[in-house]
Amino acid sequence: MKMTRRGLLGTGSGAVAAAMFGKRAVAAAEFDFKLGVDTPETHPLTIRLVEAAKAVAEQSAGRLNITVFSNSQLGGDPEMLSQVRAGGIELMAAPSLTLSILVPLSGLPSIGFAFQSYDQVWAAMDGGVGETVREAIGKTGLVPMKKVWDNGFRRITSSSSRQLGSVDDLKGFKIRVPVTALLTSLFSGLGALPSSISYSELYSALQTHIVEGQENPLAQVSTGKLYEVQKYCALSNHCWSGYWIIGNRRAMASLPPDLLEMVNAAFDAAAVKERADLVEMDRSLQAELTEKGMTFNKPDPVQFRAALVKAGFYTQWQKTYGADAWAALEKYTGKLT
Repeated sequence: MKMTRRGLLGTGSGAVAAAMFGKRAVAAAEFDFKLGVDTPETHPLTIRLVEAAKAVAEQSAGRLNITVFSNSQLGGDPEMLSQVRAGGIELMAAPSLTLSILVPLSGLPSIGFAFQSYDQVWAAMDGGVGETVREAIGKTGLVPMKKVWDNGFRRITSSSSRQLGSVDDLKGFKIRVPVTALLTSLFSGLGALPSSISYSELYSALQTHIVEGQENPLAQVSTGKLYEVQKYCALSNHCWSGYWIIGNRRAMASLPPDLLEMVNAAFDAAAVKERADLVEMDRSLQAELTEKGMTFNKPDPVQFRAALVKAGFYTQWQKTYGADAWAALEKYTGKLT
């Protein structure tokens, strides 16, 4: 579980470290890796990835060069996942829900209404749940970093025709979800009508009323300008999702132990900073989106969890993930079934 790079990484520009680190970085790097991520240059995740790569470049005196390509420059998440598995790129910041297509257990921390706070999330992800997911990722031939990065709690937005405050408000609600069985199952269990639509087509789907609403962290609501076609935002926190920094096994194995240690230390330290960044960004985004005309409300999660219990949602996913993984999750969330 490591990453590498010698210079910096121009967030998406592919800039080489020599421009930033002077004489120490003039010689060609021993290792030159590409890291793909879907977030824009201004997103805290991208910024902290760049920061970590700079630290590795300095500490290794230019032996490792990791270039960060932001904003899906190397392809969409499924495409980048295929590339890192094949070795076309060495590293990727993989959204946990996208990764769950290949590694089903990656979706375990995103079980609906499981976590009630970040304290629970980080205790689980830095503890037994994170260990369970990392082990599953490793079995696919990918190498995960130790610490998962934050993508945030997901919220539900809706058009001016419907404000969501209760389970009953979701009955028959046409909502866009990513292509994941977990979220489709979640909203079906709540009586909604989920549709899998790519994020690139989401704005037009909302604008033309193919769907009435969608669910995402606030960062995506802002960067996608969804506030232009959505009036309400329910701070549902219906699931948490993160990013795993994963590497191609052959590429990671090619690095000597000292460089691997530098990479691990730099990126895990940056992950902790990114977590704090995202909390602060979330607070500021709520204020900004309010100014842009969105109205916020905070539904009671207890009724939603009760509805999912009644629908058999938790029992279904307990069988899917297995008793051991489910027990690891409930150690931090309390009893779900």
